[in-house]
Amino acid sequence: MSKLQSRSAFEDIVVPGRFGQAEGEPGVTVTERVELGLASVEMRKGQRDALRTSVRETYGVALPEGSTVALGKDVMFIGTGPGQWLAVSQALANEDLAADLAAKPKGLASVADQSSGRGTLRLSGPRARDVLAKGLAIDLDPRVFPAGSATTSTLAHMGVLVWREGDEESFDIVLFRSVAESFWRWLSASAAEYGCEVVTAS
Repeated sequence: MSKLQSRSAFEDIVVPGRFGQAEGEPGVTVTERVELGLASVEMRKGQRDALRTSVRETYGVALPEGSTVALGKDVMFIGTGPGQWLAVSQALANEDLAADLAAKPKGLASVADQSSGRGTLRLSGPRARDVLAKGLAIDLDPRVFPAGSATTSTLAHMGVLVWREGDEESFDIVLFRSVAESFWRWLSASAAEYGCEVVTAS
């Protein structure tokens, strides 16, 4: 039986090209992160220590406390609530991540594939923070929101998870695919004054 191919949340919505201010270097660069494995992980009652031990042994990382990012072997865990995380992976694409999480820390957490139901964009460039500030009621100053930070919030009235892996001028945003078109309309309008360059999906 052939494997179903996941369809991008931003297919035919976010296309390569320059938008808004055409002169000079773009202030914002947008890249869609395609074929990421995304899975929600919720600790089961009484399994806190066992789950943490299993994740550390399997993925080489300690599950983060609070809204932070922990980079492990092939998998990144982002704290989204008490005993809850979003797992993200490029190596284990699409539903492969959820399958791996369900098989290895077996019985210690409830795991659900989120790959096909979400879309992920990366905003980078010197004005990325300014664009997000137009719709996100979170202080993104690097002194407050340094590398490794994450937040679950609303951006232009749409629920999002925003995190930073490293570069202080780069932000990853994951949202439900049902609002992808609405989000892109907001983002392209908000970034237009700075010049927005959409590059090939990664």
